[in-house]
Amino acid sequence: MSASPSPDARAESPWLKTMPGLFVLLWSTGFIGAKFGLPYAEPFTFLFIRFMLTLAVLLPLVWLLKAYWPHSRVLCAHVAVTGLLVHAVYLGGVFHAIELGLPAGLASLLVGLQPLLTAALALPLLGERLTAGQWLGLLLGLVGITLVLGGKLAPAAGRLFDGFGVGALVSVLASLMAISAGTLYQKRFCTGMPLLTGSVIQYLAAGVALGAGALLLESREVTWTMTFVATLAWLVLGLSVAAILLLMALIRRGAASKVASLFYLVPPLTALEAWWLFDETLGPVALAGMAISLFGVVLVSRGQATPKTRR
Repeated sequence: MSASPSPDARAESPWLKTMPGLFVLLWSTGFIGAKFGLPYAEPFTFLFIRFMLTLAVLLPLVWLLKAYWPHSRVLCAHVAVTGLLVHAVYLGGVFHAIELGLPAGLASLLVGLQPLLTAALALPLLGERLTAGQWLGLLLGLVGITLVLGGKLAPAAGRLFDGFGVGALVSVLASLMAISAGTLYQKRFCTGMPLLTGSVIQYLAAGVALGAGALLLESREVTWTMTFVATLAWLVLGLSVAAILLLMALIRRGAASKVASLFYLVPPLTALEAWWLFDETLGPVALAGMAISLFGVVLVSRGQATPKTRR
């Protein structure tokens, strides 16, 4: 007769099942937070304040939890590079694009194509060979995003896209390149990175870079309204702290794969939130393109790439 689960295991199970979905819900609101906060601060200034406040929360946690630091200066340097890519350039590009008028739902979809670009870059950089399903996924992702952007064309309005210009698209594509490059870089050089202290190093590196950007390129003026303070508090506590701690717990319990699968829900969830809060809408062609793109991401993410064999 098999042993029945312990009371602790039974008590933990419902909470453990909700954690991946809660993590993805928190993650999706980052694009919404940008939309709420950007009227009151410029992108680099906004992110600099966010990261400094995040460090003010994370550093005491490192001390309380007695978290260990990376084992070498070389690893610390690699972790800092990933911070520049996945926080400074990625978030800086997204926030700048949203400030230029890019809808939050569309921004989420475009950067949500990261698994497609990562898979394409892994072919020449890591020597991985894609499966037939992954090649199909890459093709569907390209077709889908073409439909989405085609649904936003507005030549009659005297501009290329409805509500935003080419600058916003270039900015979010730079974010897509940065998060893809950062993912590959972390996979190659940061396999021993402790999550909590590694996050501290990443936020510190990103904060320094964004602070320099704000000093050189922005006025650094902030309108301290209740909306801005509440948005900042949510982005710091809800995303930069709570989401990281949730991810730590999921990895420790072996449930991180559930988060990876639920990431497919982030773009439609963000689009739904943006529709409810800001009346952002996508036409039928764009919605069809979103569905096709997400299916392509699923195919690429679930396919198992294999290393190239040397002849």
